[in-house]
Amino acid sequence: MSIITKDELLKHWQGHRALTRRVIEAFPEKELFTFSVAGMRPFGELAKELLSIAVPGLQGIVDRAGEDYTETGLEGITTKETLLKKWDEDTPQIDALFGRIPETDFHETFNLFGQFNFPIIENILYFIDNEIHHRGQGYVYLRSLGIQPPFFWER
Repeated sequence: MSIITKDELLKHWQGHRALTRRVIEAFPEKELFTFSVAGMRPFGELAKELLSIAVPGLQGIVDRAGEDYTETGLEGITTKETLLKKWDEDTPQIDALFGRIPETDFHETFNLFGQFNFPIIENILYFIDNEIHHRGQGYVYLRSLGIQPPFFWER
């Protein structure tokens, strides 16, 4: 008996993605790509990093391709509208790619992006943990701007 099913893990991840989307929506247009605290990257750049990991990472796992990490192809994302559009385009791709990973493969080691040589499940948990970490930075930014962030438990 497992603690969590594959479908429950995907639902958990997509819940976090839905919450991160609401954080993106909460940002004023100008501050999304310009505002930062203590030299950290603006939240728009952090969100682009999340986009550069989720679908490409899952595609690498499915294909067992050890492509290097890159943010290529995201240069045109410079507005809230283009960021949300890409976020929404990636959501069904995540579902589809995640569905193509056999549950029996989750404990196989895979060198994601040629630098994260861990079991597949740990790479996927990294995707989620990294998103939570960056969303936390977004919460700090929103509060610094005097904006109430979405409640973190509403996933």
